Amino acid sequence: MTSNENSSLFAQHILFSDGWANNVRLHWDSTGNISQIERDAQAGAFEKQQTYVLPGMTNLHSHAFQRAMAGMTEIAGEGPDSFWTWRDLMYRFALAITPEQIHAIAAQLYTECLRHGYTSVCEFHYLHRAENGAFYDNPAEMSEQVIAAANVTGMGLSMLPVLYSYADFNEQPLRDDQRRFKTDVASILDLIHALEKQRNGQIEIGVAPHSLRAASIAQIRELVGALPANRPIHIHIAEQQREVQACLAATGQRPVELLLATQAVDARWCLVHATHLTEQEVKGMATSGAVAGICTSTEGNLGDGFFELPDYIAQGGYLGIGTDSHVSQSVVEEIRWLEYGQRLRTQKRNVASLPGQRRVADFLWQACLQGGARASGRAVGEVALHKRADLLILDDQHPNLQDLPSAQVLSSLIFSGNDRMIRDVIVGGRCVVREGRHVLQDQVQTQFVNCMRQLRTLA
Repeated sequence: MTSNENSSLFAQHILFSDGWANNVRLHWDSTGNISQIERDAQAGAFEKQQTYVLPGMTNLHSHAFQRAMAGMTEIAGEGPDSFWTWRDLMYRFALAITPEQIHAIAAQLYTECLRHGYTSVCEFHYLHRAENGAFYDNPAEMSEQVIAAANVTGMGLSMLPVLYSYADFNEQPLRDDQRRFKTDVASILDLIHALEKQRNGQIEIGVAPHSLRAASIAQIRELVGALPANRPIHIHIAEQQREVQACLAATGQRPVELLLATQAVDARWCLVHATHLTEQEVKGMATSGAVAGICTSTEGNLGDGFFELPDYIAQGGYLGIGTDSHVSQSVVEEIRWLEYGQRLRTQKRNVASLPGQRRVADFLWQACLQGGARASGRAVGEVALHKRADLLILDDQHPNLQDLPSAQVLSSLIFSGNDRMIRDVIVGGRCVVREGRHVLQDQVQTQFVNCMRQLRTLA
């Protein structure tokens, strides 16, 4: 990855956590952290000026390998289709992918995410074992391939090795087609230890109990208790009605209710999906400080349902967005459909807002920045001293943005068409996207195409 030729940027309009500011010069150090912010600055005679600059977004939920199967499950079966029928093809892919292939897939995904406005990804990674179910000679092989893909493309990464011990509630043994996922607390802690040397400003290492059906309450408690302080903890929860009913049958409690009752859920946690909630669960999640990880494009694709967004916002809950199965890699699409889904559900407009922020796009962008940063465990999500220099430079020549007041920029970006308006992307002080193209786009794409020639026979 090439370094950015500059260590500063002059923005005519830049988005801070408290709103837009004009004529700001940013400086960053050799590690990629913002080291100085000059407000009300004067541009130098030969200094390049950027018109609209935003903080980059965190994609808080990713299964990178599933990028390879996007578009391949959109054929109706003879019976009703659901998440559970979709999962069958996903397992076939999971059983086939090699370390070299997951590197190629993740690199392609990350270049796409970067071009569309994500500068950080939380990788919910459960492909640990070889195709025969044995660990590789290097148990961290698959994780390291994903981290290498992030490093080569310039994507910031929170790697979340997944604890996956059971097939269902009541500690049902894993099926054979789940053999590559099999881990216990000891093996996950060993994996975290093996990955510690990868940690730096760009890479964090956390953990992810897969779900309450795939990890026991005792395992989760043991794992979280052994985790180094302030590391992110993610879990799938209450995505599907069938999961909720199975949890009730097995434990007498709903998934979020059970999690909150048995774990010390706090700001380190990201509860992914949390689609099916009672009023009390909404309140419990919001007051815990955990982040709701909403993946609108995947939840729509799989028919999961709608998150309880209005009530959760009213309770002051943290939220963020993720692309999950990668049927979309677009920040704009994810945020737009987060709002549009609620409009369809409630038959109202401008749902995601508060009395202090009536602009829906601005409210959601800032909320997702804040929640995504919290979920990542990294110094991202805002333009501030000691935060990462992760910046999106918008195309001021786009007709939707030319001569636009800064207060209207996010509304135009999110709600005015499907052209990409992100021109350049800087991550950790490195320019990784120029004029809408990733700097390694051709090389990465060639490797991905070769990989897909091998994998498409699985569909």
